[in-house]
Amino acid sequence: MRDPDTPRLPLRADPRLPSSPGFWRSPLRGPRFTSVLGLVLLAGITVLFVTGLVSYAAYNPNLSTVNDKTPDKGILGFYLFPWPTNPHWLYRLNQGVHVTLGITLIPVLLAKLWSVIPRLFALPPARSMAHALERISLLLLVGGALFEFVTGVLNVQLDYVFPGSFYPLHFYGAWVFFAAFVAHVLLKMPIALRNLRRLREEENDLVPPRPTEPTITRRGALWFVGGGSLLLFATTVGQNFDALRRTALLAPHGGGEPGGGPNGFQINKTAAYAGIDAARTGEDAWRLVITGRTGTVRLSRAQLAELPLHSSALPIACVEGWSTSDQWWRGVRLRDLAALVGYQDEPPDVFVESLQRRGAFREAALRANQVADPRSLLALYVNGEELSLDHGYPARVIVPAAPGVLNTKWVARMTFGDL
Repeated sequence: MRDPDTPRLPLRADPRLPSSPGFWRSPLRGPRFTSVLGLVLLAGITVLFVTGLVSYAAYNPNLSTVNDKTPDKGILGFYLFPWPTNPHWLYRLNQGVHVTLGITLIPVLLAKLWSVIPRLFALPPARSMAHALERISLLLLVGGALFEFVTGVLNVQLDYVFPGSFYPLHFYGAWVFFAAFVAHVLLKMPIALRNLRRLREEENDLVPPRPTEPTITRRGALWFVGGGSLLLFATTVGQNFDALRRTALLAPHGGGEPGGGPNGFQINKTAAYAGIDAARTGEDAWRLVITGRTGTVRLSRAQLAELPLHSSALPIACVEGWSTSDQWWRGVRLRDLAALVGYQDEPPDVFVESLQRRGAFREAALRANQVADPRSLLALYVNGEELSLDHGYPARVIVPAAPGVLNTKWVARMTFGDL
């Protein structure tokens, strides 16, 4: 127990409390160390934010409500534009960069938060209005960063333990975080640049007044952080390359084991997960229903195979970051199917419905430019063989540069027209 005659130290001076500068004694903390980490995050998080917005735009959320997972986005959706089909690897590159970079930056983010943690406990909470705004932006920045990185990693690992849908949570969280990030950069950039130019550390609240003996230099600590990032990069980037996929220990490899043969490439959702069985996809049971300006056409798989068939070399790229190399697909062009129901000249948008009974994206919409692209197919074959059930038999959509979930499998109905 404390001796009642012992004077009580102020909260800011008691070295037993985190509000005291004497509580934090690591000799590694300092403005230059923090500034180096901050500049790395400045470049990396900017790329993450841009690629995140581009990824969301790839869903064409203004086209149809089934594509839009954030219906109340308001002015936050100002950047949206019709998603192009060229180059055909566009979404594969964008999402690979987004996910791989996000995982690679985790050690840098954790080191940066560790380097500034004394400021979270500093007293008084606000010395002025400007200081209060800085503290609020710092809290939003730290909370937003942890929220975005945690939900992003959980989504990549297909572990949906957070409440609600990932799409609106990550979307709105990104805007809150980036607003705080921009405010923080504007406040701290001049100081960070000044710290980097100086050869000696300036005295500030990050430099401990009574540091312990160092066990590693600051340069060594930066190398340690960089090594952690390099390790995460090496165990993630392989998800984008077939030859390196087994090295991607921290990244998803798809929703099921693809096996071998022509259909032996990654799967985003299995037939078992989607509730698809052979009874619903057999030749006698399955018919493709196509609706458009001139009415409705019903086609069996055999009748589809008698139409002019074309081939396209296209990848599958998933929002979780993994992708395949180009696969050879063969089937009927989407624009030729539009012509069957009255759109011989300019094909319109199309609304695609799957046999899938449960799960997200059992319905999807494609823009007219995607339908018109000659590489966009209702595929019946892949790599010279019929589609497997897991890859969408009896027919699936494949479109250049589109997210994997918009390449609808087990297609049952296609409705052409303005959406």
